[in-house]
Amino acid sequence: MRGKGNEGSKSRLLAVAGLLLLSVLWSLGPLSSDLFAHAASPAPPLESATTQFALLALVAVLWAVARHQPWPRGRELFATVAVGLGLFAAPAVLVALAAGEVSSLTRVALFSLVPVFAVVFEPYLGSDALRPPPAALMAALAAVVGTLCIFPLNLPGSIQAGAAFLGLILAAVLVAAANCAAVRLTSQSQSLAPFIAIACATAAAVLAPANQILSPQPWQVAGLSPAMLFAVQLPSLLLLFWLMRRTSATAMATRYVLAPLIAILVDMGIARPIVGARTWLGLLLIAGGAGALLLAPPAPPDDDSPPLSLYRK
Repeated sequence: MRGKGNEGSKSRLLAVAGLLLLSVLWSLGPLSSDLFAHAASPAPPLESATTQFALLALVAVLWAVARHQPWPRGRELFATVAVGLGLFAAPAVLVALAAGEVSSLTRVALFSLVPVFAVVFEPYLGSDALRPPPAALMAALAAVVGTLCIFPLNLPGSIQAGAAFLGLILAAVLVAAANCAAVRLTSQSQSLAPFIAIACATAAAVLAPANQILSPQPWQVAGLSPAMLFAVQLPSLLLLFWLMRRTSATAMATRYVLAPLIAILVDMGIARPIVGARTWLGLLLIAGGAGALLLAPPAPPDDDSPPLSLYRK
């Protein structure tokens, strides 16, 4: 019994370390251009995302074919495509549509709602073995309040801005729901490469034409940074899929509050700005809320699962 307990503790610590590393990679990647103007990427966001999803899909297809891994069919195939749409494609398109109406800081603040939605959705869409702890909702809300202490939430002043604002909230809902479904699918699947291939191919197939519609210009291959692509973006995607089998959807959603926290702390260490009490309070609330979601053990499964739960037999 002690050996199994030690093994479970090591697995949880490994998953926490992986989530922290993922948040660090996110803070160095696309999120940095949202928080800091000097870190803007030369390539359009949708174009860069299409490239990374297409490359990862190609690698996953070759790996699955070489290892003769089974491909999902029927409802599992449909659910995998839905994950690619909800987790990657639709949020990226909604963010691109809102770029001219909603500031990047407001966008970061709205995506801090993802852990809250994940707590709500996980009993219905997630894995029965990884249900959120009882105090998870309070911890997620504390992280949201902390984010709002740091990032200003500019309310929309026009119909277009209001539509973009609601679109970003919808993006957060889609990410949380798809995150829960992805954790459930990967925990039930014997092979991960086909899941990665289908989800990433779906995202690339949607983002490529969306990029041409929203940014009708020649493909800027020269604008892509190989160092950013192969050292940050692709590793972060691989780490994201690796974590799906090893932690809960609620814990995985903490990357949307941890990545901004890490980016701000790094910038504070480099620029050494004067930090007010409100910012320190926000940092403490984010760290406390995210830490509670990461370190708290999941609630044990019981017979009181919600009647609409997709894993209930």
